[in-house]
Amino acid sequence: VMSRVPQRSGGSSDRYIVGLDIGTENVKALIGKINGESVDIIGTGKARQGLSDMQAGAVADIAAVTANCNAALAQAEEQAGVSARAVVVGIAGELVKGTTISVRVTRKDTKKPLDEEEVDKIISLVQKRAFERSRAHIAAELGGKEVDVQLVNSALVRMEIDGYVVTNPVGFQGKEVVVQLYTAFAPLIHIGALEQVVHQLDMDLLAVAAEPFAVARSVVGNDSDSTMSAVLMDVGGGTTDIAVLNEGGVQGTKMFGIGGRAFTRSIERDMGVTFDEGETLKLALGKGAVPDTKKKAVEKALGKTVKVWRSGVELALAEFQGLDHLPHTILLCGGGASLNQLVDELEQTSWYRGLPFAKKPTIKYISPESVVGISDSTDKLDDHTFITAMGLLRVGIDTIGQTDESDEENSSIKD
Repeated sequence: VMSRVPQRSGGSSDRYIVGLDIGTENVKALIGKINGESVDIIGTGKARQGLSDMQAGAVADIAAVTANCNAALAQAEEQAGVSARAVVVGIAGELVKGTTISVRVTRKDTKKPLDEEEVDKIISLVQKRAFERSRAHIAAELGGKEVDVQLVNSALVRMEIDGYVVTNPVGFQGKEVVVQLYTAFAPLIHIGALEQVVHQLDMDLLAVAAEPFAVARSVVGNDSDSTMSAVLMDVGGGTTDIAVLNEGGVQGTKMFGIGGRAFTRSIERDMGVTFDEGETLKLALGKGAVPDTKKKAVEKALGKTVKVWRSGVELALAEFQGLDHLPHTILLCGGGASLNQLVDELEQTSWYRGLPFAKKPTIKYISPESVVGISDSTDKLDDHTFITAMGLLRVGIDTIGQTDESDEENSSIKD
């Protein structure tokens, strides 16, 4: 029975914000209280999704997903003692295309200092090129079918003028401007479904974020001199999302449709059990709770799919051509990454040999404590499974910061 959607009180001016990670397997909700540029998490909630609610990371049943979101939000609201309206939602799936493209612009008047208008023009030119490219990519994957796509995120990776790197180009003179911009696009139908879910929850959509981009935001500080380089892997229920960070900038994001659910299916198939029994066996394996009589069979069933997953990782990483070499730190998060066999596969085989790694990569989990600018008052977040939702809160803070800045520019100076 669908419960009545509660009235969520307070406008987005109340300094609370919700991160809603609508995953294939679970919906995760975090309520954060905003303190300046940081967020304190005061409520967490989680609800299981049905098998037909999502398909490969995208919403397949709006009413069912709304009900699951409601359940997760109700838990978080009960714990927080408040309900918040402003929400940031993550979008995942194989048709979300995130790439970093470089555009070189030669200026006619090299003596004239760049102003905001010219910078905006250059950036929208880059976005336009990225849009055309992403639309062609998605169409090719759907067998040539033209699809409406929409920009999800865009972030400046780096900008140089005549070979000098600048963080803010306004006021500089020069001839050649090179802009590297990360953009993520998704089919309009996926974004529309998420907007519909948010509408039915009676919330205000602050931003939609490509999930690997949110994970990247969770590990990079706000200062422009962040030099972190890493391969981020978010292993979810339906997809594995990969982002490559190079000196703090997102080089690109890739997603492929193998996650925790595929591992459960392989146990279901090989051992002739139900999906739920397969899930129980998979989770029990991590805790060392599978009886010896079944352990070998479970490991064998998982082993095949782990190999397929590893090929997916290799293919995804091979697509990052713009880099001389890949960062040799791999940071894992997401529920699917709890599977020990995955980590063993990355640590104990020589899968990385055919890829441009300078040395053997080290594998670590992203811990909630390491997420920049976010503290947890609930003591509920003790592992790597809520990292994406925490990253969504970071995107929310970025978005509020940007709108505050533009408001200030538009209003007259107050005492």
